[in-house]
Amino acid sequence: MVFSSLIFLYVFLPLVLIVYFISPKMLRNMILLLASLFFYAWGEPKYVLLMMISILLNYILGIVIENTISQSKRKALLWLVIFSNLAILGYYKYAGFFVDIINNYLEEAIEWQAVPLPIGISFYTFQALSYVIDVYRKDVKAQRNFLDLSLFITLFPQLVAGPIVRYQTVAEQIKKRLSTAEDWMIGTRRFVQGLAKKVLIANPMGEVADHVFSLSGGDLTTGTAWIGILAYSLQIYFDFSGYSDMAIGLARIFGFKFEENFNYPYIAQSVTDFWRRWHISLSSWFRDYVYFPLGGSRVSHEWKLYRNLLIVWTLTGFWHGASWTFMAWGFYYGLLICLEKWVLLKWLERIPRFLRHIYILIIVMIGWVFFRANDFTYAFSFIKTMFGLSDAALYNYETILLTKDYAVYFVIAIIFAMPIYRLYQAWSEQRATSSLTFDWSLRLGQTIYYGALLLFITMFLVNATHNPFIYFRF
Repeated sequence: MVFSSLIFLYVFLPLVLIVYFISPKMLRNMILLLASLFFYAWGEPKYVLLMMISILLNYILGIVIENTISQSKRKALLWLVIFSNLAILGYYKYAGFFVDIINNYLEEAIEWQAVPLPIGISFYTFQALSYVIDVYRKDVKAQRNFLDLSLFITLFPQLVAGPIVRYQTVAEQIKKRLSTAEDWMIGTRRFVQGLAKKVLIANPMGEVADHVFSLSGGDLTTGTAWIGILAYSLQIYFDFSGYSDMAIGLARIFGFKFEENFNYPYIAQSVTDFWRRWHISLSSWFRDYVYFPLGGSRVSHEWKLYRNLLIVWTLTGFWHGASWTFMAWGFYYGLLICLEKWVLLKWLERIPRFLRHIYILIIVMIGWVFFRANDFTYAFSFIKTMFGLSDAALYNYETILLTKDYAVYFVIAIIFAMPIYRLYQAWSEQRATSSLTFDWSLRLGQTIYYGALLLFITMFLVNATHNPFIYFRF
């Protein structure tokens, strides 16, 4: 699997770029589509047909909805689209979960053969749904070109782990786009940054988190628990934001401009602020297609506002996986956001920013315990140990060893979780664009830096074990 990563980086990607840019513009969408299908088939060949069936379904119903005059028929067709997409997603992702629930109440259990989860099915299903809903709302025109709609849903940079791209964001770019030297420079740099986040930061943090969360509750110490959850908090951020950076960077090279998916969430000052910065494409999707249709904040009674928030956030948790712990994680955030809107936000505004920051970090790390733990028993035991509410020791030799072996990785991860590097990027881009002459020294320095970084990443990949992106399983 590590070999596959190197094949993608040094064979597949350069080959696609060469073929793409030497081809006539009228063939470039077809080349990208074929490359995207090949990329998906490399990991999940048997599920390419499933994805194409999903695309065909949404293609046909999108056109039918646009051509239907009767509002009642249009609404019925929309519900057919929603049900069909969620039925496909539900079968592969949630059927086993519901069968287990039903079996708890039956004398004779229902036999169920677990099916593998197709990679990226949650992401491409939500993209397809957003397209048809926008057609229904008349925000966009239905796409008549089946290949162009297929490209929108399958575009390989973001196919398997997001971000969730709206059709209206890239509709014009699918028809006509321009890839300049600046796009190449920005896109390549962003791609290498994302790859560095994954390989050089997320993977080492994942080693710590996996080790700590493999310990039984009785083997944990307070110090080890905090090290483990800090490592997981950093792992999931750099893993997912790293993939988003790679997707945004690759898309930029091909002339597509995706919206940002992360904005330094760990500098947030409230839970609401955190979710404006974390997985922006998912939270905005639920806001526009679930929260607003429920009535949003424009409701007749205040309790309906809190009801809507709890529904949306519980569903957000359930989207991540068929597990009670995921639902609890979503409900946890829904409850916190309700509390902030009711009373906490006014209280938070009165305390120093530093304390607000500490508050949100603790809140988020508690949430990540539920997200990472396999069951509630372990999650509550872990949290009790974190806060010294169990019989566990403060620390042991293992705590000291983990701190010593991974201290450098923790320091680097914490530094890059803050917008320090973004300030340098803004400065370098401003210097490059404001200069009357091309700044060769700046460009040469950046080329050497990113070339050396890519070489360093390759060395890590060659010596690493397989460590896939976390969000592949969602």
